[in-house]
Amino acid sequence: MKVIRLESKELEKIFNRALYGKKRIQKRVSKIVEDVKNYGDDAVIKYVKEFDKSPLSIRQLRVKESEISRAYREIDSKFVNVLKEVRDNVTRFYKKQLKKSWRIKREDVVLGENYYPIPSVGVYIPGGTAPLVSTVYMTVIPAKLAGVKQIILMTPPDKYQRVNPYILVTANLLKIDRIYKIGGAQAIAAMAFGTRSIPKVDKVIGPGSEYVTEAKRQVFGYVDIDLIAGPSEVAIIANRYTNPDYVISDLQAQAEHRGGLAILITTCKELGKTVRNKIKDGYIIVVKNLDQAVRTANRIAPEHLQIMVQNPHKLINKITNAGAIFVGPYTPTVVGDYIAGPSHVLPTAGTARCFSGLGIDDFVKSTHIIRYSKKALETGKRSIEMLAGIEGMVKHLDSINVRFQQQTEQKQEKKKETMTEEVKIDPPKDTGAPEKRALESQDADTDSAKGGRAPEHLSTGTPKES
Repeated sequence: MKVIRLESKELEKIFNRALYGKKRIQKRVSKIVEDVKNYGDDAVIKYVKEFDKSPLSIRQLRVKESEISRAYREIDSKFVNVLKEVRDNVTRFYKKQLKKSWRIKREDVVLGENYYPIPSVGVYIPGGTAPLVSTVYMTVIPAKLAGVKQIILMTPPDKYQRVNPYILVTANLLKIDRIYKIGGAQAIAAMAFGTRSIPKVDKVIGPGSEYVTEAKRQVFGYVDIDLIAGPSEVAIIANRYTNPDYVISDLQAQAEHRGGLAILITTCKELGKTVRNKIKDGYIIVVKNLDQAVRTANRIAPEHLQIMVQNPHKLINKITNAGAIFVGPYTPTVVGDYIAGPSHVLPTAGTARCFSGLGIDDFVKSTHIIRYSKKALETGKRSIEMLAGIEGMVKHLDSINVRFQQQTEQKQEKKKETMTEEVKIDPPKDTGAPEKRALESQDADTDSAKGGRAPEHLSTGTPKES
């Protein structure tokens, strides 16, 4: 292993490690994807013969019931019981993630979300010399719990044009609908676009080679994908209390993955020296204290992070960027790979800064629910007018105003009627016969001459003495 300093440029390369394939791989995959998209089954057969070395026809590529029956006879009889135990662990974990549709009501407004499972999912399982049986149940069980109705599986055949029997038995016990002996970028493209013989799916999940990963990146948008995964990674935070044999063994386990990245972050120089001589590939980062170790781990954002210090619980809540955290000396990464419950499909290459491990959320979608009454819309009308005016969306505003057009016209009509009544001049009131009015006028003149009621335009105050 190589010892690197915190200030070194090599550490910056780890922080910013590449995720996508080389340009030649991108170009090659692009050709495969386009061919499968345009020519369907014919292109699939062409590339299966070229890359999977399989001379089978498109119909023969689908696994038959007889092959599944034979697989049960070839596996260890204890495997089914082990699988059931693991299935229960995975199921127990993911049931906690299940979501329910919800509503909130506020006066005349109702808001909420409806959750639905994605209709169909395609699972890719690496095969060949290292068939990842565990990836079958780590991907399929969350999908089943989420309610996905159709699941198909693709995995490359071996040199005898057969699928690993443990993969077949696992897929069968989990009630996967169809299984195909197809690998590589052509498998991803076939699931993404569909062919005459292979159904199109709505989402493609599962790890794979650089070609598989690049194909997933290129079909994203036509379908959804789980994530873009690079080579497997493990980082271990350790100090002088850590058992060096545990560290060495866990780092060596990572080396079994092709292109795997192993990193030791330690406050103990002696531990670093011990490990350095035992592990060929990987990096050792010596830090001053555990706080610096945490900051370094968060910058690396590893797929798997093991905390193997004396009091690991004190560091857990400080870790914000990791696909999965393994706590304590008896929780190696391999526990998560096989039996713990959480899926081992996790973000790599620093993408744990913004992505999560595979879960129920990957297999459900939500629809927002909004209901306004007329009164609620009228209340919000003024805010909509301002916002639509700022954005210059005249027709947006019209779609609000049309709902109040009749009401507005009625108000305007009523206003016109009110204005007409105010302008109208009433005739003088009749106070009696002309003869009576003349007598009343004479009486008023007489009263004034006798010093009686004073005229209204004169002061009624006390007169000054002359």
